[in-house]
Amino acid sequence: MFRTLAKATAAIAVVCAVAGAGLVLNEEYGKDDSDAKDTASAGASFTGTKKIDADGHTVNVSCSGHSDADRPLVMLMAGGGEGLDNMAALQKSLGKTDRVCSYDRLGEGKSDKPAPGTLQTVNDTSVLLTELLDHLAGDRPVVLAGHSLGGYIAARYTPDHTDRVKGLVLLDATVPHLTRDMKRTVPADATGPATQVRDGALAANEGQNPEQFVIADGPVHSAGDIPVEILRHESQYSAVPEYGPALEKMWAKGQQEWQQLSTDAELTTAKGSGHYIHTDRPDLALKTVQSVADRVTDRVADAR
Repeated sequence: MFRTLAKATAAIAVVCAVAGAGLVLNEEYGKDDSDAKDTASAGASFTGTKKIDADGHTVNVSCSGHSDADRPLVMLMAGGGEGLDNMAALQKSLGKTDRVCSYDRLGEGKSDKPAPGTLQTVNDTSVLLTELLDHLAGDRPVVLAGHSLGGYIAARYTPDHTDRVKGLVLLDATVPHLTRDMKRTVPADATGPATQVRDGALAANEGQNPEQFVIADGPVHSAGDIPVEILRHESQYSAVPEYGPALEKMWAKGQQEWQQLSTDAELTTAKGSGHYIHTDRPDLALKTVQSVADRVTDRVADAR
């Protein structure tokens, strides 16, 4: 969910200040040391942060690590209300073995803001992501690893882009029918923290968030048999005692829905974790992304 909602309820997520948590970036405009051949086959190879023009907007991007072009590019996608710094520690760890990038979606971090009075949809975010991957991944396969809203966007994007996205990791991704399920779980006449959880979620879903993004309910579409790893939190709603158990059940069912993404999808509970799995269980988040990247690499090799 969004940071503002998390602050208001202290129940949707534990907000962890991880900005700059160990990831040392170069100057604002990172040096691109790729030649024309490398750019065509493996994508731009700059290290640090760089502003990229995509879909008529300036987008703030961070990349690190180097690996053979046969290995996938890992694209990290932060949650709502978060800039790319939120996943900096995970990016640093992944960069030791793989090429990994992250970016600020419109309205987040140092990227452009959406036009005033306009709402963004999944289609808008998909166009932007496609242009970024054209520049950053080249001909590489891609693994998307998204947290919360970033996971929701990655899950909606992947089924229509399996020509490029060959693996997916969801870190407590926003559930597919959050508006419907929230209304069913917490009644309109609820009081106390439950009211804040319900009203905050519904408002954010309608586009009252920094990205002006509509988080629409919808069915889960299949991405075939690509490797999909889904990690869900262990405990998140303890601050909503009356409706906490029902909210946990709602979230768990939503995570199970994401398993419909692939015939090779696995769901795991991240023991000891709240909503920010990559902060609470960095070991598990790292292992999971690396595992999917390895499986994608093996599949690419077998296909030759």
